[in-house]
Parts: sequence; structure tokens; C-alpha cells
Amino acid sequence: MLKSVDVGGKSAPLYEDDLLDEDAKERQFVTALARGLDVLRCFRPGDVGLGNQEIAERTRLPKPTISRLTYTLTRLGYLTYSERLGVYQLGSGVLALGYAMLSGLDIRERARPLMQELANDANASVALGTRDRLSMVYVECCKGPGTVTLRLDVGSRVPIATTAMGRSLLSVLPETERSYLMDSMRERFPDRYPDVKAGIEKAMEEMDRHGFCLSLGDWQSDVHAVGVPLLSADRSAVFALNCGGPSFILSPDYLKNEAGPRLAEIARQLTAR
Repeated sequence: MLKSVDVGGKSAPLYEDDLLDEDAKERQFVTALARGLDVLRCFRPGDVGLGNQEIAERTRLPKPTISRLTYTLTRLGYLTYSERLGVYQLGSGVLALGYAMLSGLDIRERARPLMQELANDANASVALGTRDRLSMVYVECCKGPGTVTLRLDVGSRVPIATTAMGRSLLSVLPETERSYLMDSMRERFPDRYPDVKAGIEKAMEEMDRHGFCLSLGDWQSDVHAVGVPLLSADRSAVFALNCGGPSFILSPDYLKNEAGPRLAEIARQLTAR
């Protein structure tokens, strides 16, 4: 389990992680609870519903175990079951938990007007996210007036390793925590790890030099973005901001000379408050 919180592409997404084995070594760790949460985590945007077999494949857990977990989660309201389709969907219990979490993040309220102003000027998407294992999860998202934007919103997950948002957050994590995550990436994606590592190291150099980092087609070939880390005012949690969009709208020069500095200034303002 990750302890250090003192500062806080397309074919096989890097947010498909599995840190359960390492966590399970801790005596206080409740494996049954973790497996139930992994069932909920395996649902992705666009899923109409999942059967027990699909859930077993995504979680890599035995199907009999999945059957017991889905039954329990359905009884508790975290899943619903369609008799007609024979699949499970996320239930209202999950929505209630998510809303409770979001409503407790006052940084969203403070960040939204600043984010929307940049989104309008850049004609792009500006998002605030936080880490979940090897993913970044959007907790706020503002979009510009253009008709061509990224199809991402609150709750969307993007990989930490290849996005500007994720790389900027990695740059401010404690060394022990960042090393742990890098080891997890290497074990899960050995063939792609050299490129992933090189991209993260380049991003950290950009952070040192400019205060922000770029992802130019690293996550998706037609997407450009810039990212900055954002610490909560009491320095107890770490978030990240990004400004991203289609590459034909956001040029590298614009991201480096305009959007990046503005995003870094937004982060400074929010931290100062």
C-alpha cells in the first residue's frame, strides 16, 4: 500500500494496473474488500453492462469469486442486474459515494472560473485530476466554445505515464512513491517501459526548466496537452491540471509559450489560497 503522501498508446492503456498483490502483504489489508472494490473499478465509460465472465477477465479473479462479489454488491446497491441482458451495471450507491467525494473538494470551486477562462481562450479542455493507482481521474473539467474537444469529463480516467497531467503529478511525488509506481509500470508493461520511462524523465526535465511539461501525441497520437502539479493549500494532497485538445488546435509553441505559463500561474494562485 502506498504510504507517502507528504505532498499529498491506445491499444493497451497504461491505467490497467494491478497493485493488489503488493498491498495484500500488509497485515491490516482486507483482501475481500479490495476485490469488491476492484469489481467496481473495472467498469469503464461506455460499458453498457458486464457479465461475470467479463468482470473475471478484467479483474483476473476466479469466476466463482466474482459471482459472490457481484451478488453482494447488488444486494448493497452498488451494482444493478439486468435480467433481460444478463449483465451488471454500476448502481446508485456508487454515484452517492462519488458525489460525496466531489462535494468535499473545495478546490474544484476555486479552480473552476480560472480553468474556464483558459479553456475559452485556448478553445480546448482544461481539467483538474488526482491519482488513482496508475491512473489520473478527472474531478473537474472545463471546455472551450469550439465544437471539437476531447470527449472527457468528470470521472474520466487517463494513464498517469503518458499524459501531461500524470507526468506532472509524478514529478512532485516523494522519490519512494514515484519509484514504487515506476516499478509497477515496468512489471506490467515490460515491452513499452523504456519509452514510458524516457517520456517521464523528459517531462521531469521540462518541469525543472519551465514549471510545466508537455505530452505531444504520447497518449493519443492526435492529442497535445500541457500539465502542471497542484498542491492543496495545506500541502496535504497533490492534484494536477492540464490543458489539452486536438493537435491541430493546440500547437507545441502555443502550449509552451501561452497555455503552459498560464496553467502554472493558476496552480500558483490556487496553492497560495
